[in-house]
Amino acid sequence: MLCRAALSPLVRSHGWCFVLSPHAIAAISCLYLPRHNQRLRNESIRCWSNIPFITMPLSRAHGKSFAHRSELKHAKRIVVKLGSAVVTRGDECGLALGRLASIVEQVSMLQNQGREMMIVTSGAVAFGKQRLRHEILLSQSVRQALHSGQSQLKDMAIPVLEARACAAAGQSGLMALYEAMFTQYSICAAQILVTNLDFHDEQKRRNLNGTLHELLRMNIVPIINTNDAVVPPPEPNSDLQGVNVGKVISVKDNDSLAARLAVEMKTDLLIVLSDVEGLFDSPPGSDDAKLIDIFYPGDQQSVTFGTKSRVGMGGMEAKMDLVRLQKWADRTLWSSVMGNAEYYPLGGTTPFTGWGVDWLESRFTEKDIGVLVDTKWNVKAALWALQGGTSVVIANGTHPKISGHVITDIVEGKKVGTFFSEVKPAGPTVEQQGEMARAGGRTLAALQPEQRAEIIYRLADLLTDQREEILLANKKDLEEAENKGRLALPLLKRLSLSTSKLNSLAIGLRQIAASSQDSVGRVIRRTRIAKDLDLEQVTVPIGVLLVIFESRPDCLPQVSALAIASGNGLLLKGGKEAAHSNQILHHLTQEALSIHGVKDAVQLVNTREEVEDLCRLDKLIDLIIPRGSSQLVRNIQKAAKGIPVMGHSEGICHVYVDTDASVEKVTRIIRDSKCEYPAACNALETLLIHRDLLRTPLFDQIIDMLRVEQVKIHAGPKFASYLTFSPSEVKSLRTEYGDLECCIEVVDSVQEAVEHIHKYGSSHTDVIITENEKTAEFFLQHVDSACVFWNASTRFSDGYRFGLGAEVGISTSRIHARGPVGIEGLLTTKWLLRGDNHVVSDFSEHGSMKYLHESLPLPQRNTN
Repeated sequence: MLCRAALSPLVRSHGWCFVLSPHAIAAISCLYLPRHNQRLRNESIRCWSNIPFITMPLSRAHGKSFAHRSELKHAKRIVVKLGSAVVTRGDECGLALGRLASIVEQVSMLQNQGREMMIVTSGAVAFGKQRLRHEILLSQSVRQALHSGQSQLKDMAIPVLEARACAAAGQSGLMALYEAMFTQYSICAAQILVTNLDFHDEQKRRNLNGTLHELLRMNIVPIINTNDAVVPPPEPNSDLQGVNVGKVISVKDNDSLAARLAVEMKTDLLIVLSDVEGLFDSPPGSDDAKLIDIFYPGDQQSVTFGTKSRVGMGGMEAKMDLVRLQKWADRTLWSSVMGNAEYYPLGGTTPFTGWGVDWLESRFTEKDIGVLVDTKWNVKAALWALQGGTSVVIANGTHPKISGHVITDIVEGKKVGTFFSEVKPAGPTVEQQGEMARAGGRTLAALQPEQRAEIIYRLADLLTDQREEILLANKKDLEEAENKGRLALPLLKRLSLSTSKLNSLAIGLRQIAASSQDSVGRVIRRTRIAKDLDLEQVTVPIGVLLVIFESRPDCLPQVSALAIASGNGLLLKGGKEAAHSNQILHHLTQEALSIHGVKDAVQLVNTREEVEDLCRLDKLIDLIIPRGSSQLVRNIQKAAKGIPVMGHSEGICHVYVDTDASVEKVTRIIRDSKCEYPAACNALETLLIHRDLLRTPLFDQIIDMLRVEQVKIHAGPKFASYLTFSPSEVKSLRTEYGDLECCIEVVDSVQEAVEHIHKYGSSHTDVIITENEKTAEFFLQHVDSACVFWNASTRFSDGYRFGLGAEVGISTSRIHARGPVGIEGLLTTKWLLRGDNHVVSDFSEHGSMKYLHESLPLPQRNTN
């Protein structure tokens, strides 16, 4: 019996006082009875002052599940169901301690955020099997040593262990392990064992409900398990027909237990972790199997499950009716565990004996020992919970790369596993859009060049013909942004469209159409390998592009035109602030594509996809091009897994003013570079001045011009040392201001200017202003940036101004494309070899043929 006085230091500390019900005392007593005096002395075991029953703004009215993944971050009460395969090791004996510790850490993290966490766990059978096998081996070795005087462990035969005995032997150890792990995070855990009978008895059900509520109120994590030591044989699956919440779900395994608890406890989220990824649209493991991201109840006829979990009492088995392995006598493999076999058709109550034991032996392996459930059992349990108001996610908790954060990722709304939603997706998923873009892009690439050009010309015409509708949609975006006050003035300027902008867009698109005539399929190298064996290298599209852009709706038709010209499929992800503008511009793009039946080639992602989730679609996307803030680009570069990212994270552009600079040119070029559009990535950020120009009329003119333009000046370390009263010293010489601010620094020579740019620049665009041709050529040849100019504004670094028609972005990388990226930057190559019964063996030392490797003339390019 647990003394109330022994608990008093826990329940009264720090001004808190709780009255414990007998049920809660019984749940806690199993933890504190063995060593309660020691625990009470150790204050670090449970410090209630850590998070004294925090009330976070997470609660919501229960009764309706979350409609979207992004809403899962608001879940207050969460049940985490751990399948046997998650908790146990691969050899099915003993626990996966590292994985379990990681799960406890994630649950503790969420608990300490103020959420109410519950765990439905498996693992008692496996842990007990490990302990009993050890005891049997030890006992047998002692007996054999007494009889034979020597160890014969190699020849020992370990009997098949009865599952209930294993559960009885393993449950206490499993709970002790949980207790020790949660203690590391100053969190208390309580054990609760239940059977199906506990839910059929109304009084027991109320007691259980009260115990769980009280434990949650005290910030204790309940750990619930079916009492497998006394659990009765499973009953036929007759209680879930129609999946009606009004009916009762029987507790057959931990999946049904978790679903039942989730509904009864009005839980916001049920996370089901097993060794399966989730639900698939075709048999898992097949070549075309695809994981279902969002599962809608009406789609349950199209779902396929993975194979049954390798251990435990439940799991998912594909393409089979309900099989009850209750008794199977006289079979060595199964005798101690299952006995004879009986088979129940789906939902039936009468055994079907059409299959024999021989068939069963040939169909299943030793790993399939346990209760094999029908295809729909786990989904029905999940749907039962969903219709009871609890959101459900089924995910893999064993994958080594994701198990360490799978629970927190799910709660953060990331795309992990299968999310059950009662709201049917309004349109195709992003995975489906990626496949559509892939197929549409291939069809687009197969069109004749003049057909692709015709599409772009049509889009250019639509931009001017439909300008009123476009500007009206853009006005809505601007009004919403201004009302919400969520955009700074430079971003509002980027968001704004005008008649002149649309006219410029149309001109640029016509340039792209004209230059696209000879892009895809252009021969760039021809080689005669041998007689009648000719090799060609030709340009081809990269594949599917993902372009993520902020604020700038004019980016959509530009990028679309470049993708069309280069024959690439395209996924577009625009910012919410430009939703109306992007929608109409995408509609016009698809209208233009429709003239040659390739509407699907350009897709606008309208679902609530997080950028990080999009960057994981390495099987659908070949290249990511971010267009936005440096923070956006850095986030995408960090999140991209196996997908190349083309772009620049920063635009730290320099202008170096040499001693031989023209007075007339300096202020014009600096003003244009800094003040024409300070938010652009190609705007001046650092002005380098030759030391000899200090305290000269030219230097004074530069400073006066910047002051007139209201540019805030920051002094570099050297510049500050020359001044008695200097501007504020710059915090970092690697700063992209993106506003009317710049840094001024002093250098002693053009060589030092080059060194400064290499050390602090971002390889974007750098300029020299000088009349000395030799100095200019040194600068042009030695500065290692994507764009290097002489006596020209940094703002010329732009696809339209370069005559590319438009750009998908500016790349500062040193592979593939650099600088403003137009059509050429969206192409790669492939090799075409045309032979006539050629084999490599003919070219061996004693072969009949010799390599020629002759360069052949290229075909005449289309110059129209």
